[in-house]
Amino acid sequence: MSPAATVALVFCESYEDEAAVLAAVARGFDLLGGAGRFFQPGEQIVLKPNMLSPDTPDKNVSPHPAVFRGVIKALQAAGVQLTYGDSPGFGKPSAVARRMGLSRVADECGVPLADFEEAETVSFPEGHFVKQFDIAKGVLAADGLVSVAKFKTHGMMRITGAIKNQFGCVPGARKAGFHARMSDEDKFARMLVDLNLLLKPRFCVMDGIVAMQGNGPRNGDPYPLKALLFSNDMAALDATMARIIQLDPRLSSVFRYAQEWGLGETQDIEYVGEPLERFIVNPAEFKANREPAPTTVVGGFLETFLKQYVVARPYIEEDKCVRCGNCVHACPSTPKAVNWHDGDRTKAPSYHYEDCIRCYCCQELCPFDAVQVETPPLGKFLNRLRL
Repeated sequence: MSPAATVALVFCESYEDEAAVLAAVARGFDLLGGAGRFFQPGEQIVLKPNMLSPDTPDKNVSPHPAVFRGVIKALQAAGVQLTYGDSPGFGKPSAVARRMGLSRVADECGVPLADFEEAETVSFPEGHFVKQFDIAKGVLAADGLVSVAKFKTHGMMRITGAIKNQFGCVPGARKAGFHARMSDEDKFARMLVDLNLLLKPRFCVMDGIVAMQGNGPRNGDPYPLKALLFSNDMAALDATMARIIQLDPRLSSVFRYAQEWGLGETQDIEYVGEPLERFIVNPAEFKANREPAPTTVVGGFLETFLKQYVVARPYIEEDKCVRCGNCVHACPSTPKAVNWHDGDRTKAPSYHYEDCIRCYCCQELCPFDAVQVETPPLGKFLNRLRL
């Protein structure tokens, strides 16, 4: 019996030799049968790179421009018509793409920016958890979507790869609404799987030549993984991420719902190209949140107690904070959990943890690595008992 999913793994030393990067991307497509296996000439395909924030390529927040160029070249060779875009956490898509170096590549290759600012409401009665999404018009105008993801850690979801990348298809402040309504990892995972079931991404290329560890998805440290990952199965690609960093799959609800709801395969995976073992890292060297998610409860005193003493929570390192207010702006809670509660903006913002929904948007979008996430001692103790 053939495996349910296939992931191609390709070694690539660095971004310095762009020709080598282009060749590595082309090899990844070829290992899976070529781009023509997944796309028809003349199809309109939207590329969805991870464009979280306006950071330069050396910050490793987004796929490197050389990888982006490789994906464009491979698809254009198959006769595909392309657009690209994302809805960043801050800033207009055009400005963020320019800062990241992606717009220069797109312009040189004749790929226009799609509309990721305006949305249309799409009914999704087949959804297991979410029955309606507001989706960027640029996505809805295309025949299919290719996810161009970055291999990164994430405070809330532990990893952000193929599946979570599609959250950027929900424009602007609408994302904050999902964070406010789905503040625990389990609910957020269910929403992400439903979103991918609706969008049905056709293919994913993941840039792990330099991965991000630690305080991801924006302020983590570089890790020379030297890998590019390819698949038409988003769940298999993210499960491969987890295996590479030796992350226990029980720590992520995304894997469970992706498998149960038919998004993709997380267990029966064939690897082609380089052996998986070549890329597996030592957990002591690759920093990631490996604490289990807290048990979801239904409000009341118990929920307040868990949030205060068990659940991982953000905090601000005052010596790094420049008082820019990005964390305050990003907080979707009402009232805001992080703010200048005493009105003194000469000091770092503070947290009212009783209002904090633990979405970690503040940590995700801080441009200065000032917001960190910590699990209280009681939480660490109870989590070890659960495992």
